[in-house]
Amino acid sequence: MIRSLALSLVLIASPLIGCAPVSAQPEPASASMPGMVSAADPRAAAAGQEILRAGGSATDAAMAMMLALTVVEPQSSGIGGGGFFVRHDAATGQPTTIDGRETAPSTATPDLFLNEQGEPLGFRQAVPGGRSVGIPGNIRLMAEVHGRWGQLEWAQLFEPAIRLAEEGYTVNARMARFLGFFAEIWQNFPDAQALYWEDGAPKEDGDTVHNPALAALLRRVASEGPDSFYSGENVEAIQAATSNSPINSLTIPADDFASYRAIERAAICQPYRSYRVCGMGPPSSGATTVLQILGMLERFDMGELGPRSAQSWHLIGEAMRLAYADRSMYLGDMDFVSVPVEGLLDRDYLAQRSALISETSGLGSYEAGTPPGSEARTAGLDGEISGTTHFVAVDSSGNVVTMTSTIEGPFGSQLVANGYFLNNELTDFDFTPERDGAPVANAVAPGKRPLSSMSPTLVYDADGRLVLALGSAGGRRIIMHVAKTLIGVLDWGLPVDEAIALPNIYFGGDGLRIEQDSYLAEIQGEISALSGLVVASRLTSKVNAVQWTENGWVGAADPRSPGVALSE
Repeated sequence: MIRSLALSLVLIASPLIGCAPVSAQPEPASASMPGMVSAADPRAAAAGQEILRAGGSATDAAMAMMLALTVVEPQSSGIGGGGFFVRHDAATGQPTTIDGRETAPSTATPDLFLNEQGEPLGFRQAVPGGRSVGIPGNIRLMAEVHGRWGQLEWAQLFEPAIRLAEEGYTVNARMARFLGFFAEIWQNFPDAQALYWEDGAPKEDGDTVHNPALAALLRRVASEGPDSFYSGENVEAIQAATSNSPINSLTIPADDFASYRAIERAAICQPYRSYRVCGMGPPSSGATTVLQILGMLERFDMGELGPRSAQSWHLIGEAMRLAYADRSMYLGDMDFVSVPVEGLLDRDYLAQRSALISETSGLGSYEAGTPPGSEARTAGLDGEISGTTHFVAVDSSGNVVTMTSTIEGPFGSQLVANGYFLNNELTDFDFTPERDGAPVANAVAPGKRPLSSMSPTLVYDADGRLVLALGSAGGRRIIMHVAKTLIGVLDWGLPVDEAIALPNIYFGGDGLRIEQDSYLAEIQGEISALSGLVVASRLTSKVNAVQWTENGWVGAADPRSPGVALSE
């Protein structure tokens, strides 16, 4: 493995948290080049493109996409939820990460998701209604990043989303499927029905949605600033929705909104072969788990094996399950629990974990290890479900933003305030505060941020040049969608669009899950001979990315989604 002297010094000085500075991004990537955006919905991508063409920064474009996605992709993300923002600065070559994850309200006690008998609620019981709602973080995050890196006026970033909400937009096939899935549940949620039903039934592909309440709120926040979201009428609307919920009602004090802050966190960075991969630290488990997977695979010649090899996918599956075992045991909000990030990514520890992986057979049992600096814990039972969205923006100066935004599950808590859905992020906590007499890292606590799999990621080459920015939707599978794409680009030399299109892989029950109707299904028997039980199933994803090439920035969107990439 070839490493530059600069990267070696970075590793020695600060291998993980708070990446050591690298030199400013070399030419030509820092030269003036057309910008690029990629988002999971074409209308959101168009919003980002509009902002770039108006002279906006990558940060401006990303925030305009976040707002537009609130309107056109309400099942996945929006201002009723939160996100993780990762930015590359072209002038300094440094990554910065901002945590806009939701917090649990002060009324959220450790027994929030226990029934009267002290047993955990079923996940489907816990999601709908006020009990699952955390304090939304996206508008505070937007204010933080716009104040630091915005170039256009605050109000201008709202204009594309306001137009979509006022003038209306067309329901696409993906949204129509989700509306159909939730038809029965929404018998108890008339505010959702009022927006997305027509003639007593969910709107269908091709129907039009107008959202004047959301447009009015966006106009107010655009005019009055972020404090208007976290006080006054909007807070009253959220309180009314959660406390009057027909299911799982919960009162959230107004002070919880007023005190919410987006927080800058130290980026998590680690070398992988000749590259340096950076992402978001806890309460995201994304960077830590992705980097563990890569670290365990580094001793194998993945490039030689290639993407069509059953052994490649067997090795990926083994590293995945070992990394997820550590994730369940140790990851949580570092402001509340001790998370051994450095120990989890310690080179000797990863070598020990990698040594458990056989090239010819599956381990069978995947238990958490004991990384340096860890405390006694018990593994949690993660209920995170598939949802979320991702978007990427590059401006003409070479600054890059990669951000994952979410309201957790489809349509979040199903509750609507001022035309937007409130999140169900609190169900990302473990429902049981302790198990087998030991504490659970991701237990509920007032003010705590629930564990997330969101994985906005930056990749630098051996010269310190940013070469890739990406992320995905998909609940706990996000980590694997990102890891698979990284392996496709960094090990197999694929263009990013082809790497995104590679088959998806995950795990469940006692075996591996591979994407049905992909070439992995054709070699399912070969993978099974190495790994044990392998099941072909539907594994959708929504990866969005940009890649630096000899011809400049290239954008890509997951072929499984309606997403697009657009140049400035």
